[in-house]
Amino acid sequence: MASEHTTLIVNGPHGEREIRISSPSRVMWPRLGLTKLDLARYIADVGDAFVAANGDRPISLQRFSGDIDGEQFFSKNPPKGAPDFIRSVMVVYPSARSHPQLVIDEAAAAVWAVQMNTVVFHPWPSRAGNPDNPDQLRIDLDPQPGTTFQDAIPAAHELRKVLEEASLTPYIKTSGNRGLHIFAPIEPVREFLDVRHAVIAAARELERRMPDKVTTAWWKEERGERVFVDFNQANRDRTIAGAYSPRALPNATVSCPVDWEELDTTDPMAFTIATVPERLRTTGDPWADMHEKPGRIDDLLGWWERDVEAGLGELPFPPDYPKMPGEPPRVQPSRARKKS
Repeated sequence: MASEHTTLIVNGPHGEREIRISSPSRVMWPRLGLTKLDLARYIADVGDAFVAANGDRPISLQRFSGDIDGEQFFSKNPPKGAPDFIRSVMVVYPSARSHPQLVIDEAAAAVWAVQMNTVVFHPWPSRAGNPDNPDQLRIDLDPQPGTTFQDAIPAAHELRKVLEEASLTPYIKTSGNRGLHIFAPIEPVREFLDVRHAVIAAARELERRMPDKVTTAWWKEERGERVFVDFNQANRDRTIAGAYSPRALPNATVSCPVDWEELDTTDPMAFTIATVPERLRTTGDPWADMHEKPGRIDDLLGWWERDVEAGLGELPFPPDYPKMPGEPPRVQPSRARKKS
């Protein structure tokens, strides 16, 4: 018996493309009954904004063998059988290994990724033509246990001020869960370590202004009931869900760009694959002009050097990274105390 399938027509810069969707009735979000075809239609509906935010970048795919509660894996190499209109780019990972990663240039490529059971799209902060130099500074505000999305809102507003004082123009989106992601377009003239240091400088300044509400503590045991400023998302091969990407969460939420003026009344659970297409049609894309006037991180790097001179140096890197110059010991403070 032939397997179930359908065809989705996707418009793009080169005209219409027919994308075959197998198992279209497979339920991806059990709580809502949303299917693989619903997901593919969503990506096609938001295609222009999705590609503007995530296109022309190395991208990792979070893929699922069944529904969102089942087995999942991250696909960095382009899946086999990619159509001839889909390209890839070689990137260098922290291990110094090089591998190709998928690049999305049109909505049909993203719909094909859905056909390959992708739910969440994780784009790099750099372009395919210059993968070693980010053109986005990204900061993840992550509410810790005991805090909520509402606690991240005042931190985001203050971080906006910090970045503007550093001559950057910040944009914001929901994470699709409890957090907020702040992006600032930058000229792609600095490599990842410089951008990481710029992020740390901004995070430390925010922490100084809101010490009871915000923390840069890498170890969870030291964070308390505060919003964690995740500086490690600025590293090479560290990514967060892209703008307009669905999330593998029960309510089919989407990581959705918002205007700063609407942030105080934003409900992140209201942005789903069922609601975001109409939001885009009626209110437009708050990120449409993001890269028209990129800034530079020179001011933030000046703050970084100031803090280094004051005795504040490097912070821990992710556990999968090789040991980095100047990095403090990778051991939980409580364990370090027990050994001493």
